[in-house]
Amino acid sequence: MDTLIQQLINGLVLGSVYALVALGYTMVYGILQLINFAHGDVLMIGAMVSLTVLGIIKAVAPSTPLVLQLVIATAVAVPVCMLIAAAIERIAYRPLRNSPRLAPLITAIGVSIILQTLAMIIWSPNPRVYPDLLPTTPFEIGGALLAPKQLLILVVATLSMAGLLLLVNRTRLGRAMRAVSENPRIANLMGVNPDRIITATFMLGAGLAAIAGVLVAMNYNIAQFTMGFLLGLKAFTAAVLGGIGNLGGAVAGGLLLGIIEALGAGYIGDLTGGFLGSHYQDIFAFAVLIVVLIFRPSGLLGERVADRA
Repeated sequence: MDTLIQQLINGLVLGSVYALVALGYTMVYGILQLINFAHGDVLMIGAMVSLTVLGIIKAVAPSTPLVLQLVIATAVAVPVCMLIAAAIERIAYRPLRNSPRLAPLITAIGVSIILQTLAMIIWSPNPRVYPDLLPTTPFEIGGALLAPKQLLILVVATLSMAGLLLLVNRTRLGRAMRAVSENPRIANLMGVNPDRIITATFMLGAGLAAIAGVLVAMNYNIAQFTMGFLLGLKAFTAAVLGGIGNLGGAVAGGLLLGIIEALGAGYIGDLTGGFLGSHYQDIFAFAVLIVVLIFRPSGLLGERVADRA
C-alpha cells in the first residue's frame, strides 16, 4: 500500500508538469490546428535561462534567500520564453498559415532543432546541475514521502492551470481566443485581431512551459539542451489523450498519463519478473498514445471540430 501511495504521489507530480506543457499544445492546436513541436524546447530554454539567472544571483548577491532566487529566476525565464514564442510565431509560423498542414509541421520540427542547437552553443552540450533551492526534508503522507519541491510543483501547477482556465473562460482575451478558435474571419469582422490573439496564445503557452521547465529542472536537479524533447512528446501524448484542443482534457490527460507512467514504473519489475525495470517507464506513455489513436482518436474528452468556412 505504501508503494501504491508513493507512486500515486509521484504520478500526480509528473502529471502536473505534463498538464502544464500540454495546455500549450492544446491552445495552439485549438486555434491554428497546428502541432507546435518546438514547444518542449521552449520549456528547455526556460530551465536554462533560470539556471543562468541563478548563477548571476550567486555571483552578485549570494546572500539572497534561496526561495527568492527561485522566484526571480522564474520571473525572468517566463517573459524570455514568451518573447521567444512570439518571435517563433511571427517568423516561422505566420507566413505558412495558409499553407498545407505539412509545411508548418516540418517547420515546427526545424524550429525545435534550431532551439536545441542554440542552447547547446550557449550553455554547452553537457548537463548542468540545478541547485537545491528548497529544504530536502520530506513530508510523510500515509507512509509515502513528499519532498518540498514536489509539493511546490503541485501547488504552482495547480494555480497556473486554474489561472489559465479562468483567463480563457472569464476574460475578454479568453473570449477573443475562443472566437478566433471558432472562426477567425468572423472574429475579425467583430473587431478581434486574429494575429494578436494567436501571438498571445503562443505567449501564454510559452509562459506555462517556462514554469514547467523550472519545476522539472528543480525536481531532477539537472538541466540540459535535450531535456524538452521527450518531455514535449509526452505532453503531446497527454494532450491527445485528453482530447487535443480541449483545455480540461489537456489537464486530465496530463494527470492521467503521469499516474499511468508512475504506476508502471513502480510495478513493471514485479509484473515482468524483473525482466524490465523502472527505466522502461517511457513505454507506457507511447503505448497509451497508440491505444488512444487506434480506439479514440478524438481523446477522452475530445469532440469533433467543425470545419472552418
